[in-house]
Amino acid sequence: MSVPLNILDLVPIRDGSNAREAIDASMSAARVADELGYRRLWFAEHHNTMGLAANATALLISQAATVTEKIRVGSGGVMLPNHAPLMVAEQYGTLANIHGDRIDLGLGRAPGTDGMTAQALSRSSAEPQSFAQNIYDMQGWFGSEGKAHTVPIESAVSANTDVPIWVLGSTTNGAAIAGQLGLPFSLASHFAPDQIDAAIRVYRESFTTEAPTAQIDKPYVMAGINVMVAETDAEAQREFTSVKQMFADIGRGRRRQLQPPVDPAELDGGGENPMLQISAVGSPETATRQMSEFVERTGADELITVTYAYDPAVAEHSLKLLADAWF
Repeated sequence: MSVPLNILDLVPIRDGSNAREAIDASMSAARVADELGYRRLWFAEHHNTMGLAANATALLISQAATVTEKIRVGSGGVMLPNHAPLMVAEQYGTLANIHGDRIDLGLGRAPGTDGMTAQALSRSSAEPQSFAQNIYDMQGWFGSEGKAHTVPIESAVSANTDVPIWVLGSTTNGAAIAGQLGLPFSLASHFAPDQIDAAIRVYRESFTTEAPTAQIDKPYVMAGINVMVAETDAEAQREFTSVKQMFADIGRGRRRQLQPPVDPAELDGGGENPMLQISAVGSPETATRQMSEFVERTGADELITVTYAYDPAVAEHSLKLLADAWF
């Protein structure tokens, strides 16, 4: 079952490298993805981590849109509690004016960081009612008159851009919010597998077109999946140990940059982590079979793939092998 493929990029910083090189590698991968026919490239906001350079999503999106031609570029997402909604509308309206109808705005309620950093970043409430009101106002700023719906504030730079908004989530709570707002839902199944089936069911059951924020006429789901494709299953499994080490570090509170791959047998218990259940790792045949099974299970309308590799060339090769096998 073939559905559109997308890419979620957290701009990993490889061990011994730096943020500038990480951003350069991401822009190179963006060019490759554009040529191969991937539909979307999204950047995810994170803070207070030495291993990721995906902090200022709007800046990354602008650069990626500059070096590509067709692929949609957006946020997966902007963590709205960290930002003033008007500033988000102005930033993404500016992006749409510069780059045209290729910009997506995915919004989440999580801080994308630890509690202390969240306090340092916090600008707006993460409560569902506040989140919904902020989205409603942003839709007004993106609309024909550039006016918020609940406050007398205008935004000329975002007017008439109609930037599409997605709701991100990993639980049934986030799914219910997306459904009640009548917006497309992006499910973070690539790191939060426990509530996948329940979240999708709740989203579809709660979906309504009657909400003032509704912008689609039926439920629409994008689901995340970790992917590493190589010539052989064994090679892919070895490359995927970089991801397994990353998640092990998270569990241990260890702050490291992305590590080189190792023999899977060197990892404790093979490095298996329940957070990585939703993964497609192997040869093109193996990986696409696993992805097709996930699409059949979820009924996802699109997949968004997450590929970490210590060697940027390995990540790009994975994108190419997957595209050749999937499209």
